[in-house]
Amino acid sequence: MPSLSNKRKIITQHNPRSPISEAYVKLRTNIELSAVDNPIQVVMTTSANPGDGKSTTASNLGVVYAQAEKKTLIIDADLRKPTMHHFFMLSNRGGLTSVLTNQSKFESVVRDTSTPNLQVLTSGPIPPNPSELLSSKRMSRLIEELRHQYDTIIIDSPPTLAVADAQIISTLTDGVLLVLSSGNTKRDLAAKAKASLDHAKARILGVVLNNMDRKNADAYYYYYGATEE
Repeated sequence: MPSLSNKRKIITQHNPRSPISEAYVKLRTNIELSAVDNPIQVVMTTSANPGDGKSTTASNLGVVYAQAEKKTLIIDADLRKPTMHHFFMLSNRGGLTSVLTNQSKFESVVRDTSTPNLQVLTSGPIPPNPSELLSSKRMSRLIEELRHQYDTIIIDSPPTLAVADAQIISTLTDGVLLVLSSGNTKRDLAAKAKASLDHAKARILGVVLNNMDRKNADAYYYYYGATEE
C-alpha cells in the first residue's frame, strides 16, 4: 500500500475514492476470491516488526468490508500496544480484556463507528498476561460466538517476531495477512515471520506491502499468493 501521511488517518473513511482506498478495495476482493467454496470470515493482520502498518491495514480493510454492506467487526487483539481506539477515536476503558476476564459483556464494550456496518472491540486495559488470555478457552469461544453475529471479523494482532500472540490468534482465524514495510522490513525478518506463522499452521493469504513509492504503487501494491504446502 502507498504510505499515509497520517498514521492515524483512515483514508478509506475520509477519501473512499482515492487510489489508496481503491487498493484496499482490491485487497478485499482478492481475499474474497481466494476461497470461493470456503468463504474467509475471520482475517488476522500481523507484521514482522512494529511500525510495518498492520493496524493501518486492519482499520482500512474493516472499513471497505463495511462499505460493501458486510456487517464487520474489528478486534484489537494487540494487548501489548493497542491502537484501534486511536484510529477510531474510541474509549479504551473496556474491551477485549474486559470480556475475557468476565468483567464486561461483549455487548457493553463493543463500539459503533462513523462507518455504517462497522463496529470495533478495542483491546481494553492492558493485562499482565496477554498470551494466556489470548490462548484461553474463553477467547476461542468468543470468536466462535462472533462468527454467528458478523459477516467479517478483522483481528489486529501484535508483530509476529515480538511475541507468540500472533501465532496463538492465527489458530482462531480463516487466514492471515502479513504486512511488510517497503524498504524497512528486512528480507530475513520477513522470512522468519512467515516461518513462525507456518509453524503455527496459519493459512497465509498473502503479503501487503506498505509504504511504497507512489510512482510504483499502482504497479505493485499487493502480492497475493497461496503459500506452498
